Amino acid sequence: MSEEMVSIEASKVPKTVVLVGLMGAGKTNMGRRLAAKLALPFVDADQEIEIAAGCTIPEIFECHGEQAFRDGEQRVIARLLGEPIHVLSTGGGAFMNPATRQTILDKAISIWLRADLDLLVKRTARRDNRPLLKTGDPRQILSDLMTQRYPVYAEADIVVDSFDGPPEITHQRIVKALAAYLEAHPDGNNRRLEP
Repeated sequence: MSEEMVSIEASKVPKTVVLVGLMGAGKTNMGRRLAAKLALPFVDADQEIEIAAGCTIPEIFECHGEQAFRDGEQRVIARLLGEPIHVLSTGGGAFMNPATRQTILDKAISIWLRADLDLLVKRTARRDNRPLLKTGDPRQILSDLMTQRYPVYAEADIVVDSFDGPPEITHQRIVKALAAYLEAHPDGNNRRLEP
């Protein structure tokens, strides 16, 4: 099924669509593309956290610690999920917070962008603003995060593999998976679907 054959009307999306996954999986890029496809607003949770805090995420980590960041993240995501339907990208640790995860599972359709280690290392090396990767060897840190987080990310409603190539391929996979999910569950009730 080509992307041209897959059509999702914004009016058919009953809940906010939330992208979860590790840093470098492509949540922001894919979120923007999906929002454009669905004619819905796009919101980046990390940007909203920075706006609410009045400083950058690295500054929050440095000045206040990870726990303060996670507490703010939980409040911001809960607020965003109370707003009109949109596409939301979240930080890599957001879905790990049990309260945030439950809010997402209750109020949204969650899509896990799953990526392999080589792809994550390649993509995260492009930017120097990832606090968790500044504490040691990025490859080892990402590997440890995969071991810890992938079983939890697997609770998402939909799983899509992020492709190391043209972004359009991953975008098409997301659109097809979401369309199949909405066809099976038009009310958006959280039932996991892996394409």
